[in-house]
Amino acid sequence: MFPICHLSRRKRRAILGLLAFCIGLGFPGFIFIGWFRLRELEPLLENSKNIVNGTWDGSYGMLETSSDIPLICGNGTAGSDPDPNIRFKRDFILQMMLDAWDNYRLYAWGENELKPISQRGHSASIFGSSRIGATIVDAVDTLYIMGLDEQYKKGREWIAEHLDFDSVRVEVSVFETNIRFVGGLLSMYSLTGDTMYRDKAYSLAKKLLPAFDTPTGIPYALVTLNGGRDGGKNYGWASSGSSILSEFGTLHLEFTYLSDITGDPIFRDKVYTIRKAMKDADKSKGLYFNYFHPRHGKFTQNHVSMGALGDSFYEYLLKSYIQTGDIDAREMYDEAMDALEKNGLIRYSKSGLVYFAEMKYDRIESKMDHLACFAGGLLALGAHTDTKKDSRSSRHMKIAHGITNTCHESYIRTQTRLGPESFRFSDAMEARALRQNEKYYILRPEVIESYFVLWRLTGDPKYREWGWVSKFQCSPNPHF
Repeated sequence: MFPICHLSRRKRRAILGLLAFCIGLGFPGFIFIGWFRLRELEPLLENSKNIVNGTWDGSYGMLETSSDIPLICGNGTAGSDPDPNIRFKRDFILQMMLDAWDNYRLYAWGENELKPISQRGHSASIFGSSRIGATIVDAVDTLYIMGLDEQYKKGREWIAEHLDFDSVRVEVSVFETNIRFVGGLLSMYSLTGDTMYRDKAYSLAKKLLPAFDTPTGIPYALVTLNGGRDGGKNYGWASSGSSILSEFGTLHLEFTYLSDITGDPIFRDKVYTIRKAMKDADKSKGLYFNYFHPRHGKFTQNHVSMGALGDSFYEYLLKSYIQTGDIDAREMYDEAMDALEKNGLIRYSKSGLVYFAEMKYDRIESKMDHLACFAGGLLALGAHTDTKKDSRSSRHMKIAHGITNTCHESYIRTQTRLGPESFRFSDAMEARALRQNEKYYILRPEVIESYFVLWRLTGDPKYREWGWVSKFQCSPNPHF
């Protein structure tokens, strides 16, 4: 038996069409390959229901064998929907996945990424210059879930034979390496029970541990794999050598699960040290600022955001509670949401659109990142798992619907009907990008995540349709 509900986080190269597939068009129980690696949502929601009715026993959702996992194949032989329109959409998105995978194999096999215009591989990025197949590790779980057996076997073969973290000495992002590589490998172990994936995740995670060698236990952002005593360091631009809230706050799910399946407590110990540091830290107005100094043990800049630099810290608090019943995590999540409300970061536009603003040095900036659009799903999931079922949970569910609608508006108000990187609110404009450096789209999945969660929790078909429309806009060959 092996645990299925270990929720991993975000991978930045999303295939948006695949995400829409998971909004009830195809795979019951799994969501996105994009920034959020929230994998097994059905066991998650089952745990959340048990928490609500008081019957949860503190265990993970369990599967006897990988054959118990409902797979949706391209021919619709498993979990087939009686609606031919839904079956068409499902197959359409599966073909998009095949197109993406086949072109990566053709032009960039083994490289971290594919440059689609120049049709060349690219490995000089957040993982350094080593060819460690980030796209392969990113994609194999999706291939497996989709029932694309031949493609999956090729990916697994490459990982087994060529993914060797002992042979590289390169500086990497701790956060990115955790969510894409450690999280990707753990997802596959969770789905299959194949110990090759567990062992490679364990080997890699141990190489990240020098980054945690700080007086507070808050890790640095960067570490050199196989760097010996080199330890880690922070980005030069990050507020006087600070660590970033969304990065060190986005390790808990993977590290806790890794300790569970290996018996090695060091990973759980590391993330619970982070949790204690955050709980004990002096928080002005109850707010978590985006920068925290790993040596001084203090927040260093008065900047609060549900988008970039802050986002997944809040996500992991709630999902840690759902994953393991961590009451401290739930209390910290509730207190954080209360502080955001009380300090005016949840706002309403002139026409009534709900959005998350940012705060810099006590000044509200009426700007919302695409990254913050995951908050619709987060608040809905938080309300759904709130055992008190009081006015706060009903208020948060209403805000969740509002945030998700606002993010949808940011999409449909553009010519391409794809949302911008950031959008703003004023008396003259709402939910539109203002600056040139905000007017781009990089396959982010946060909006579709919220569509998925709201669809699953409410059954309102508009969310599934919104997801399909967004995916369709990303298709290179829309034909209906």
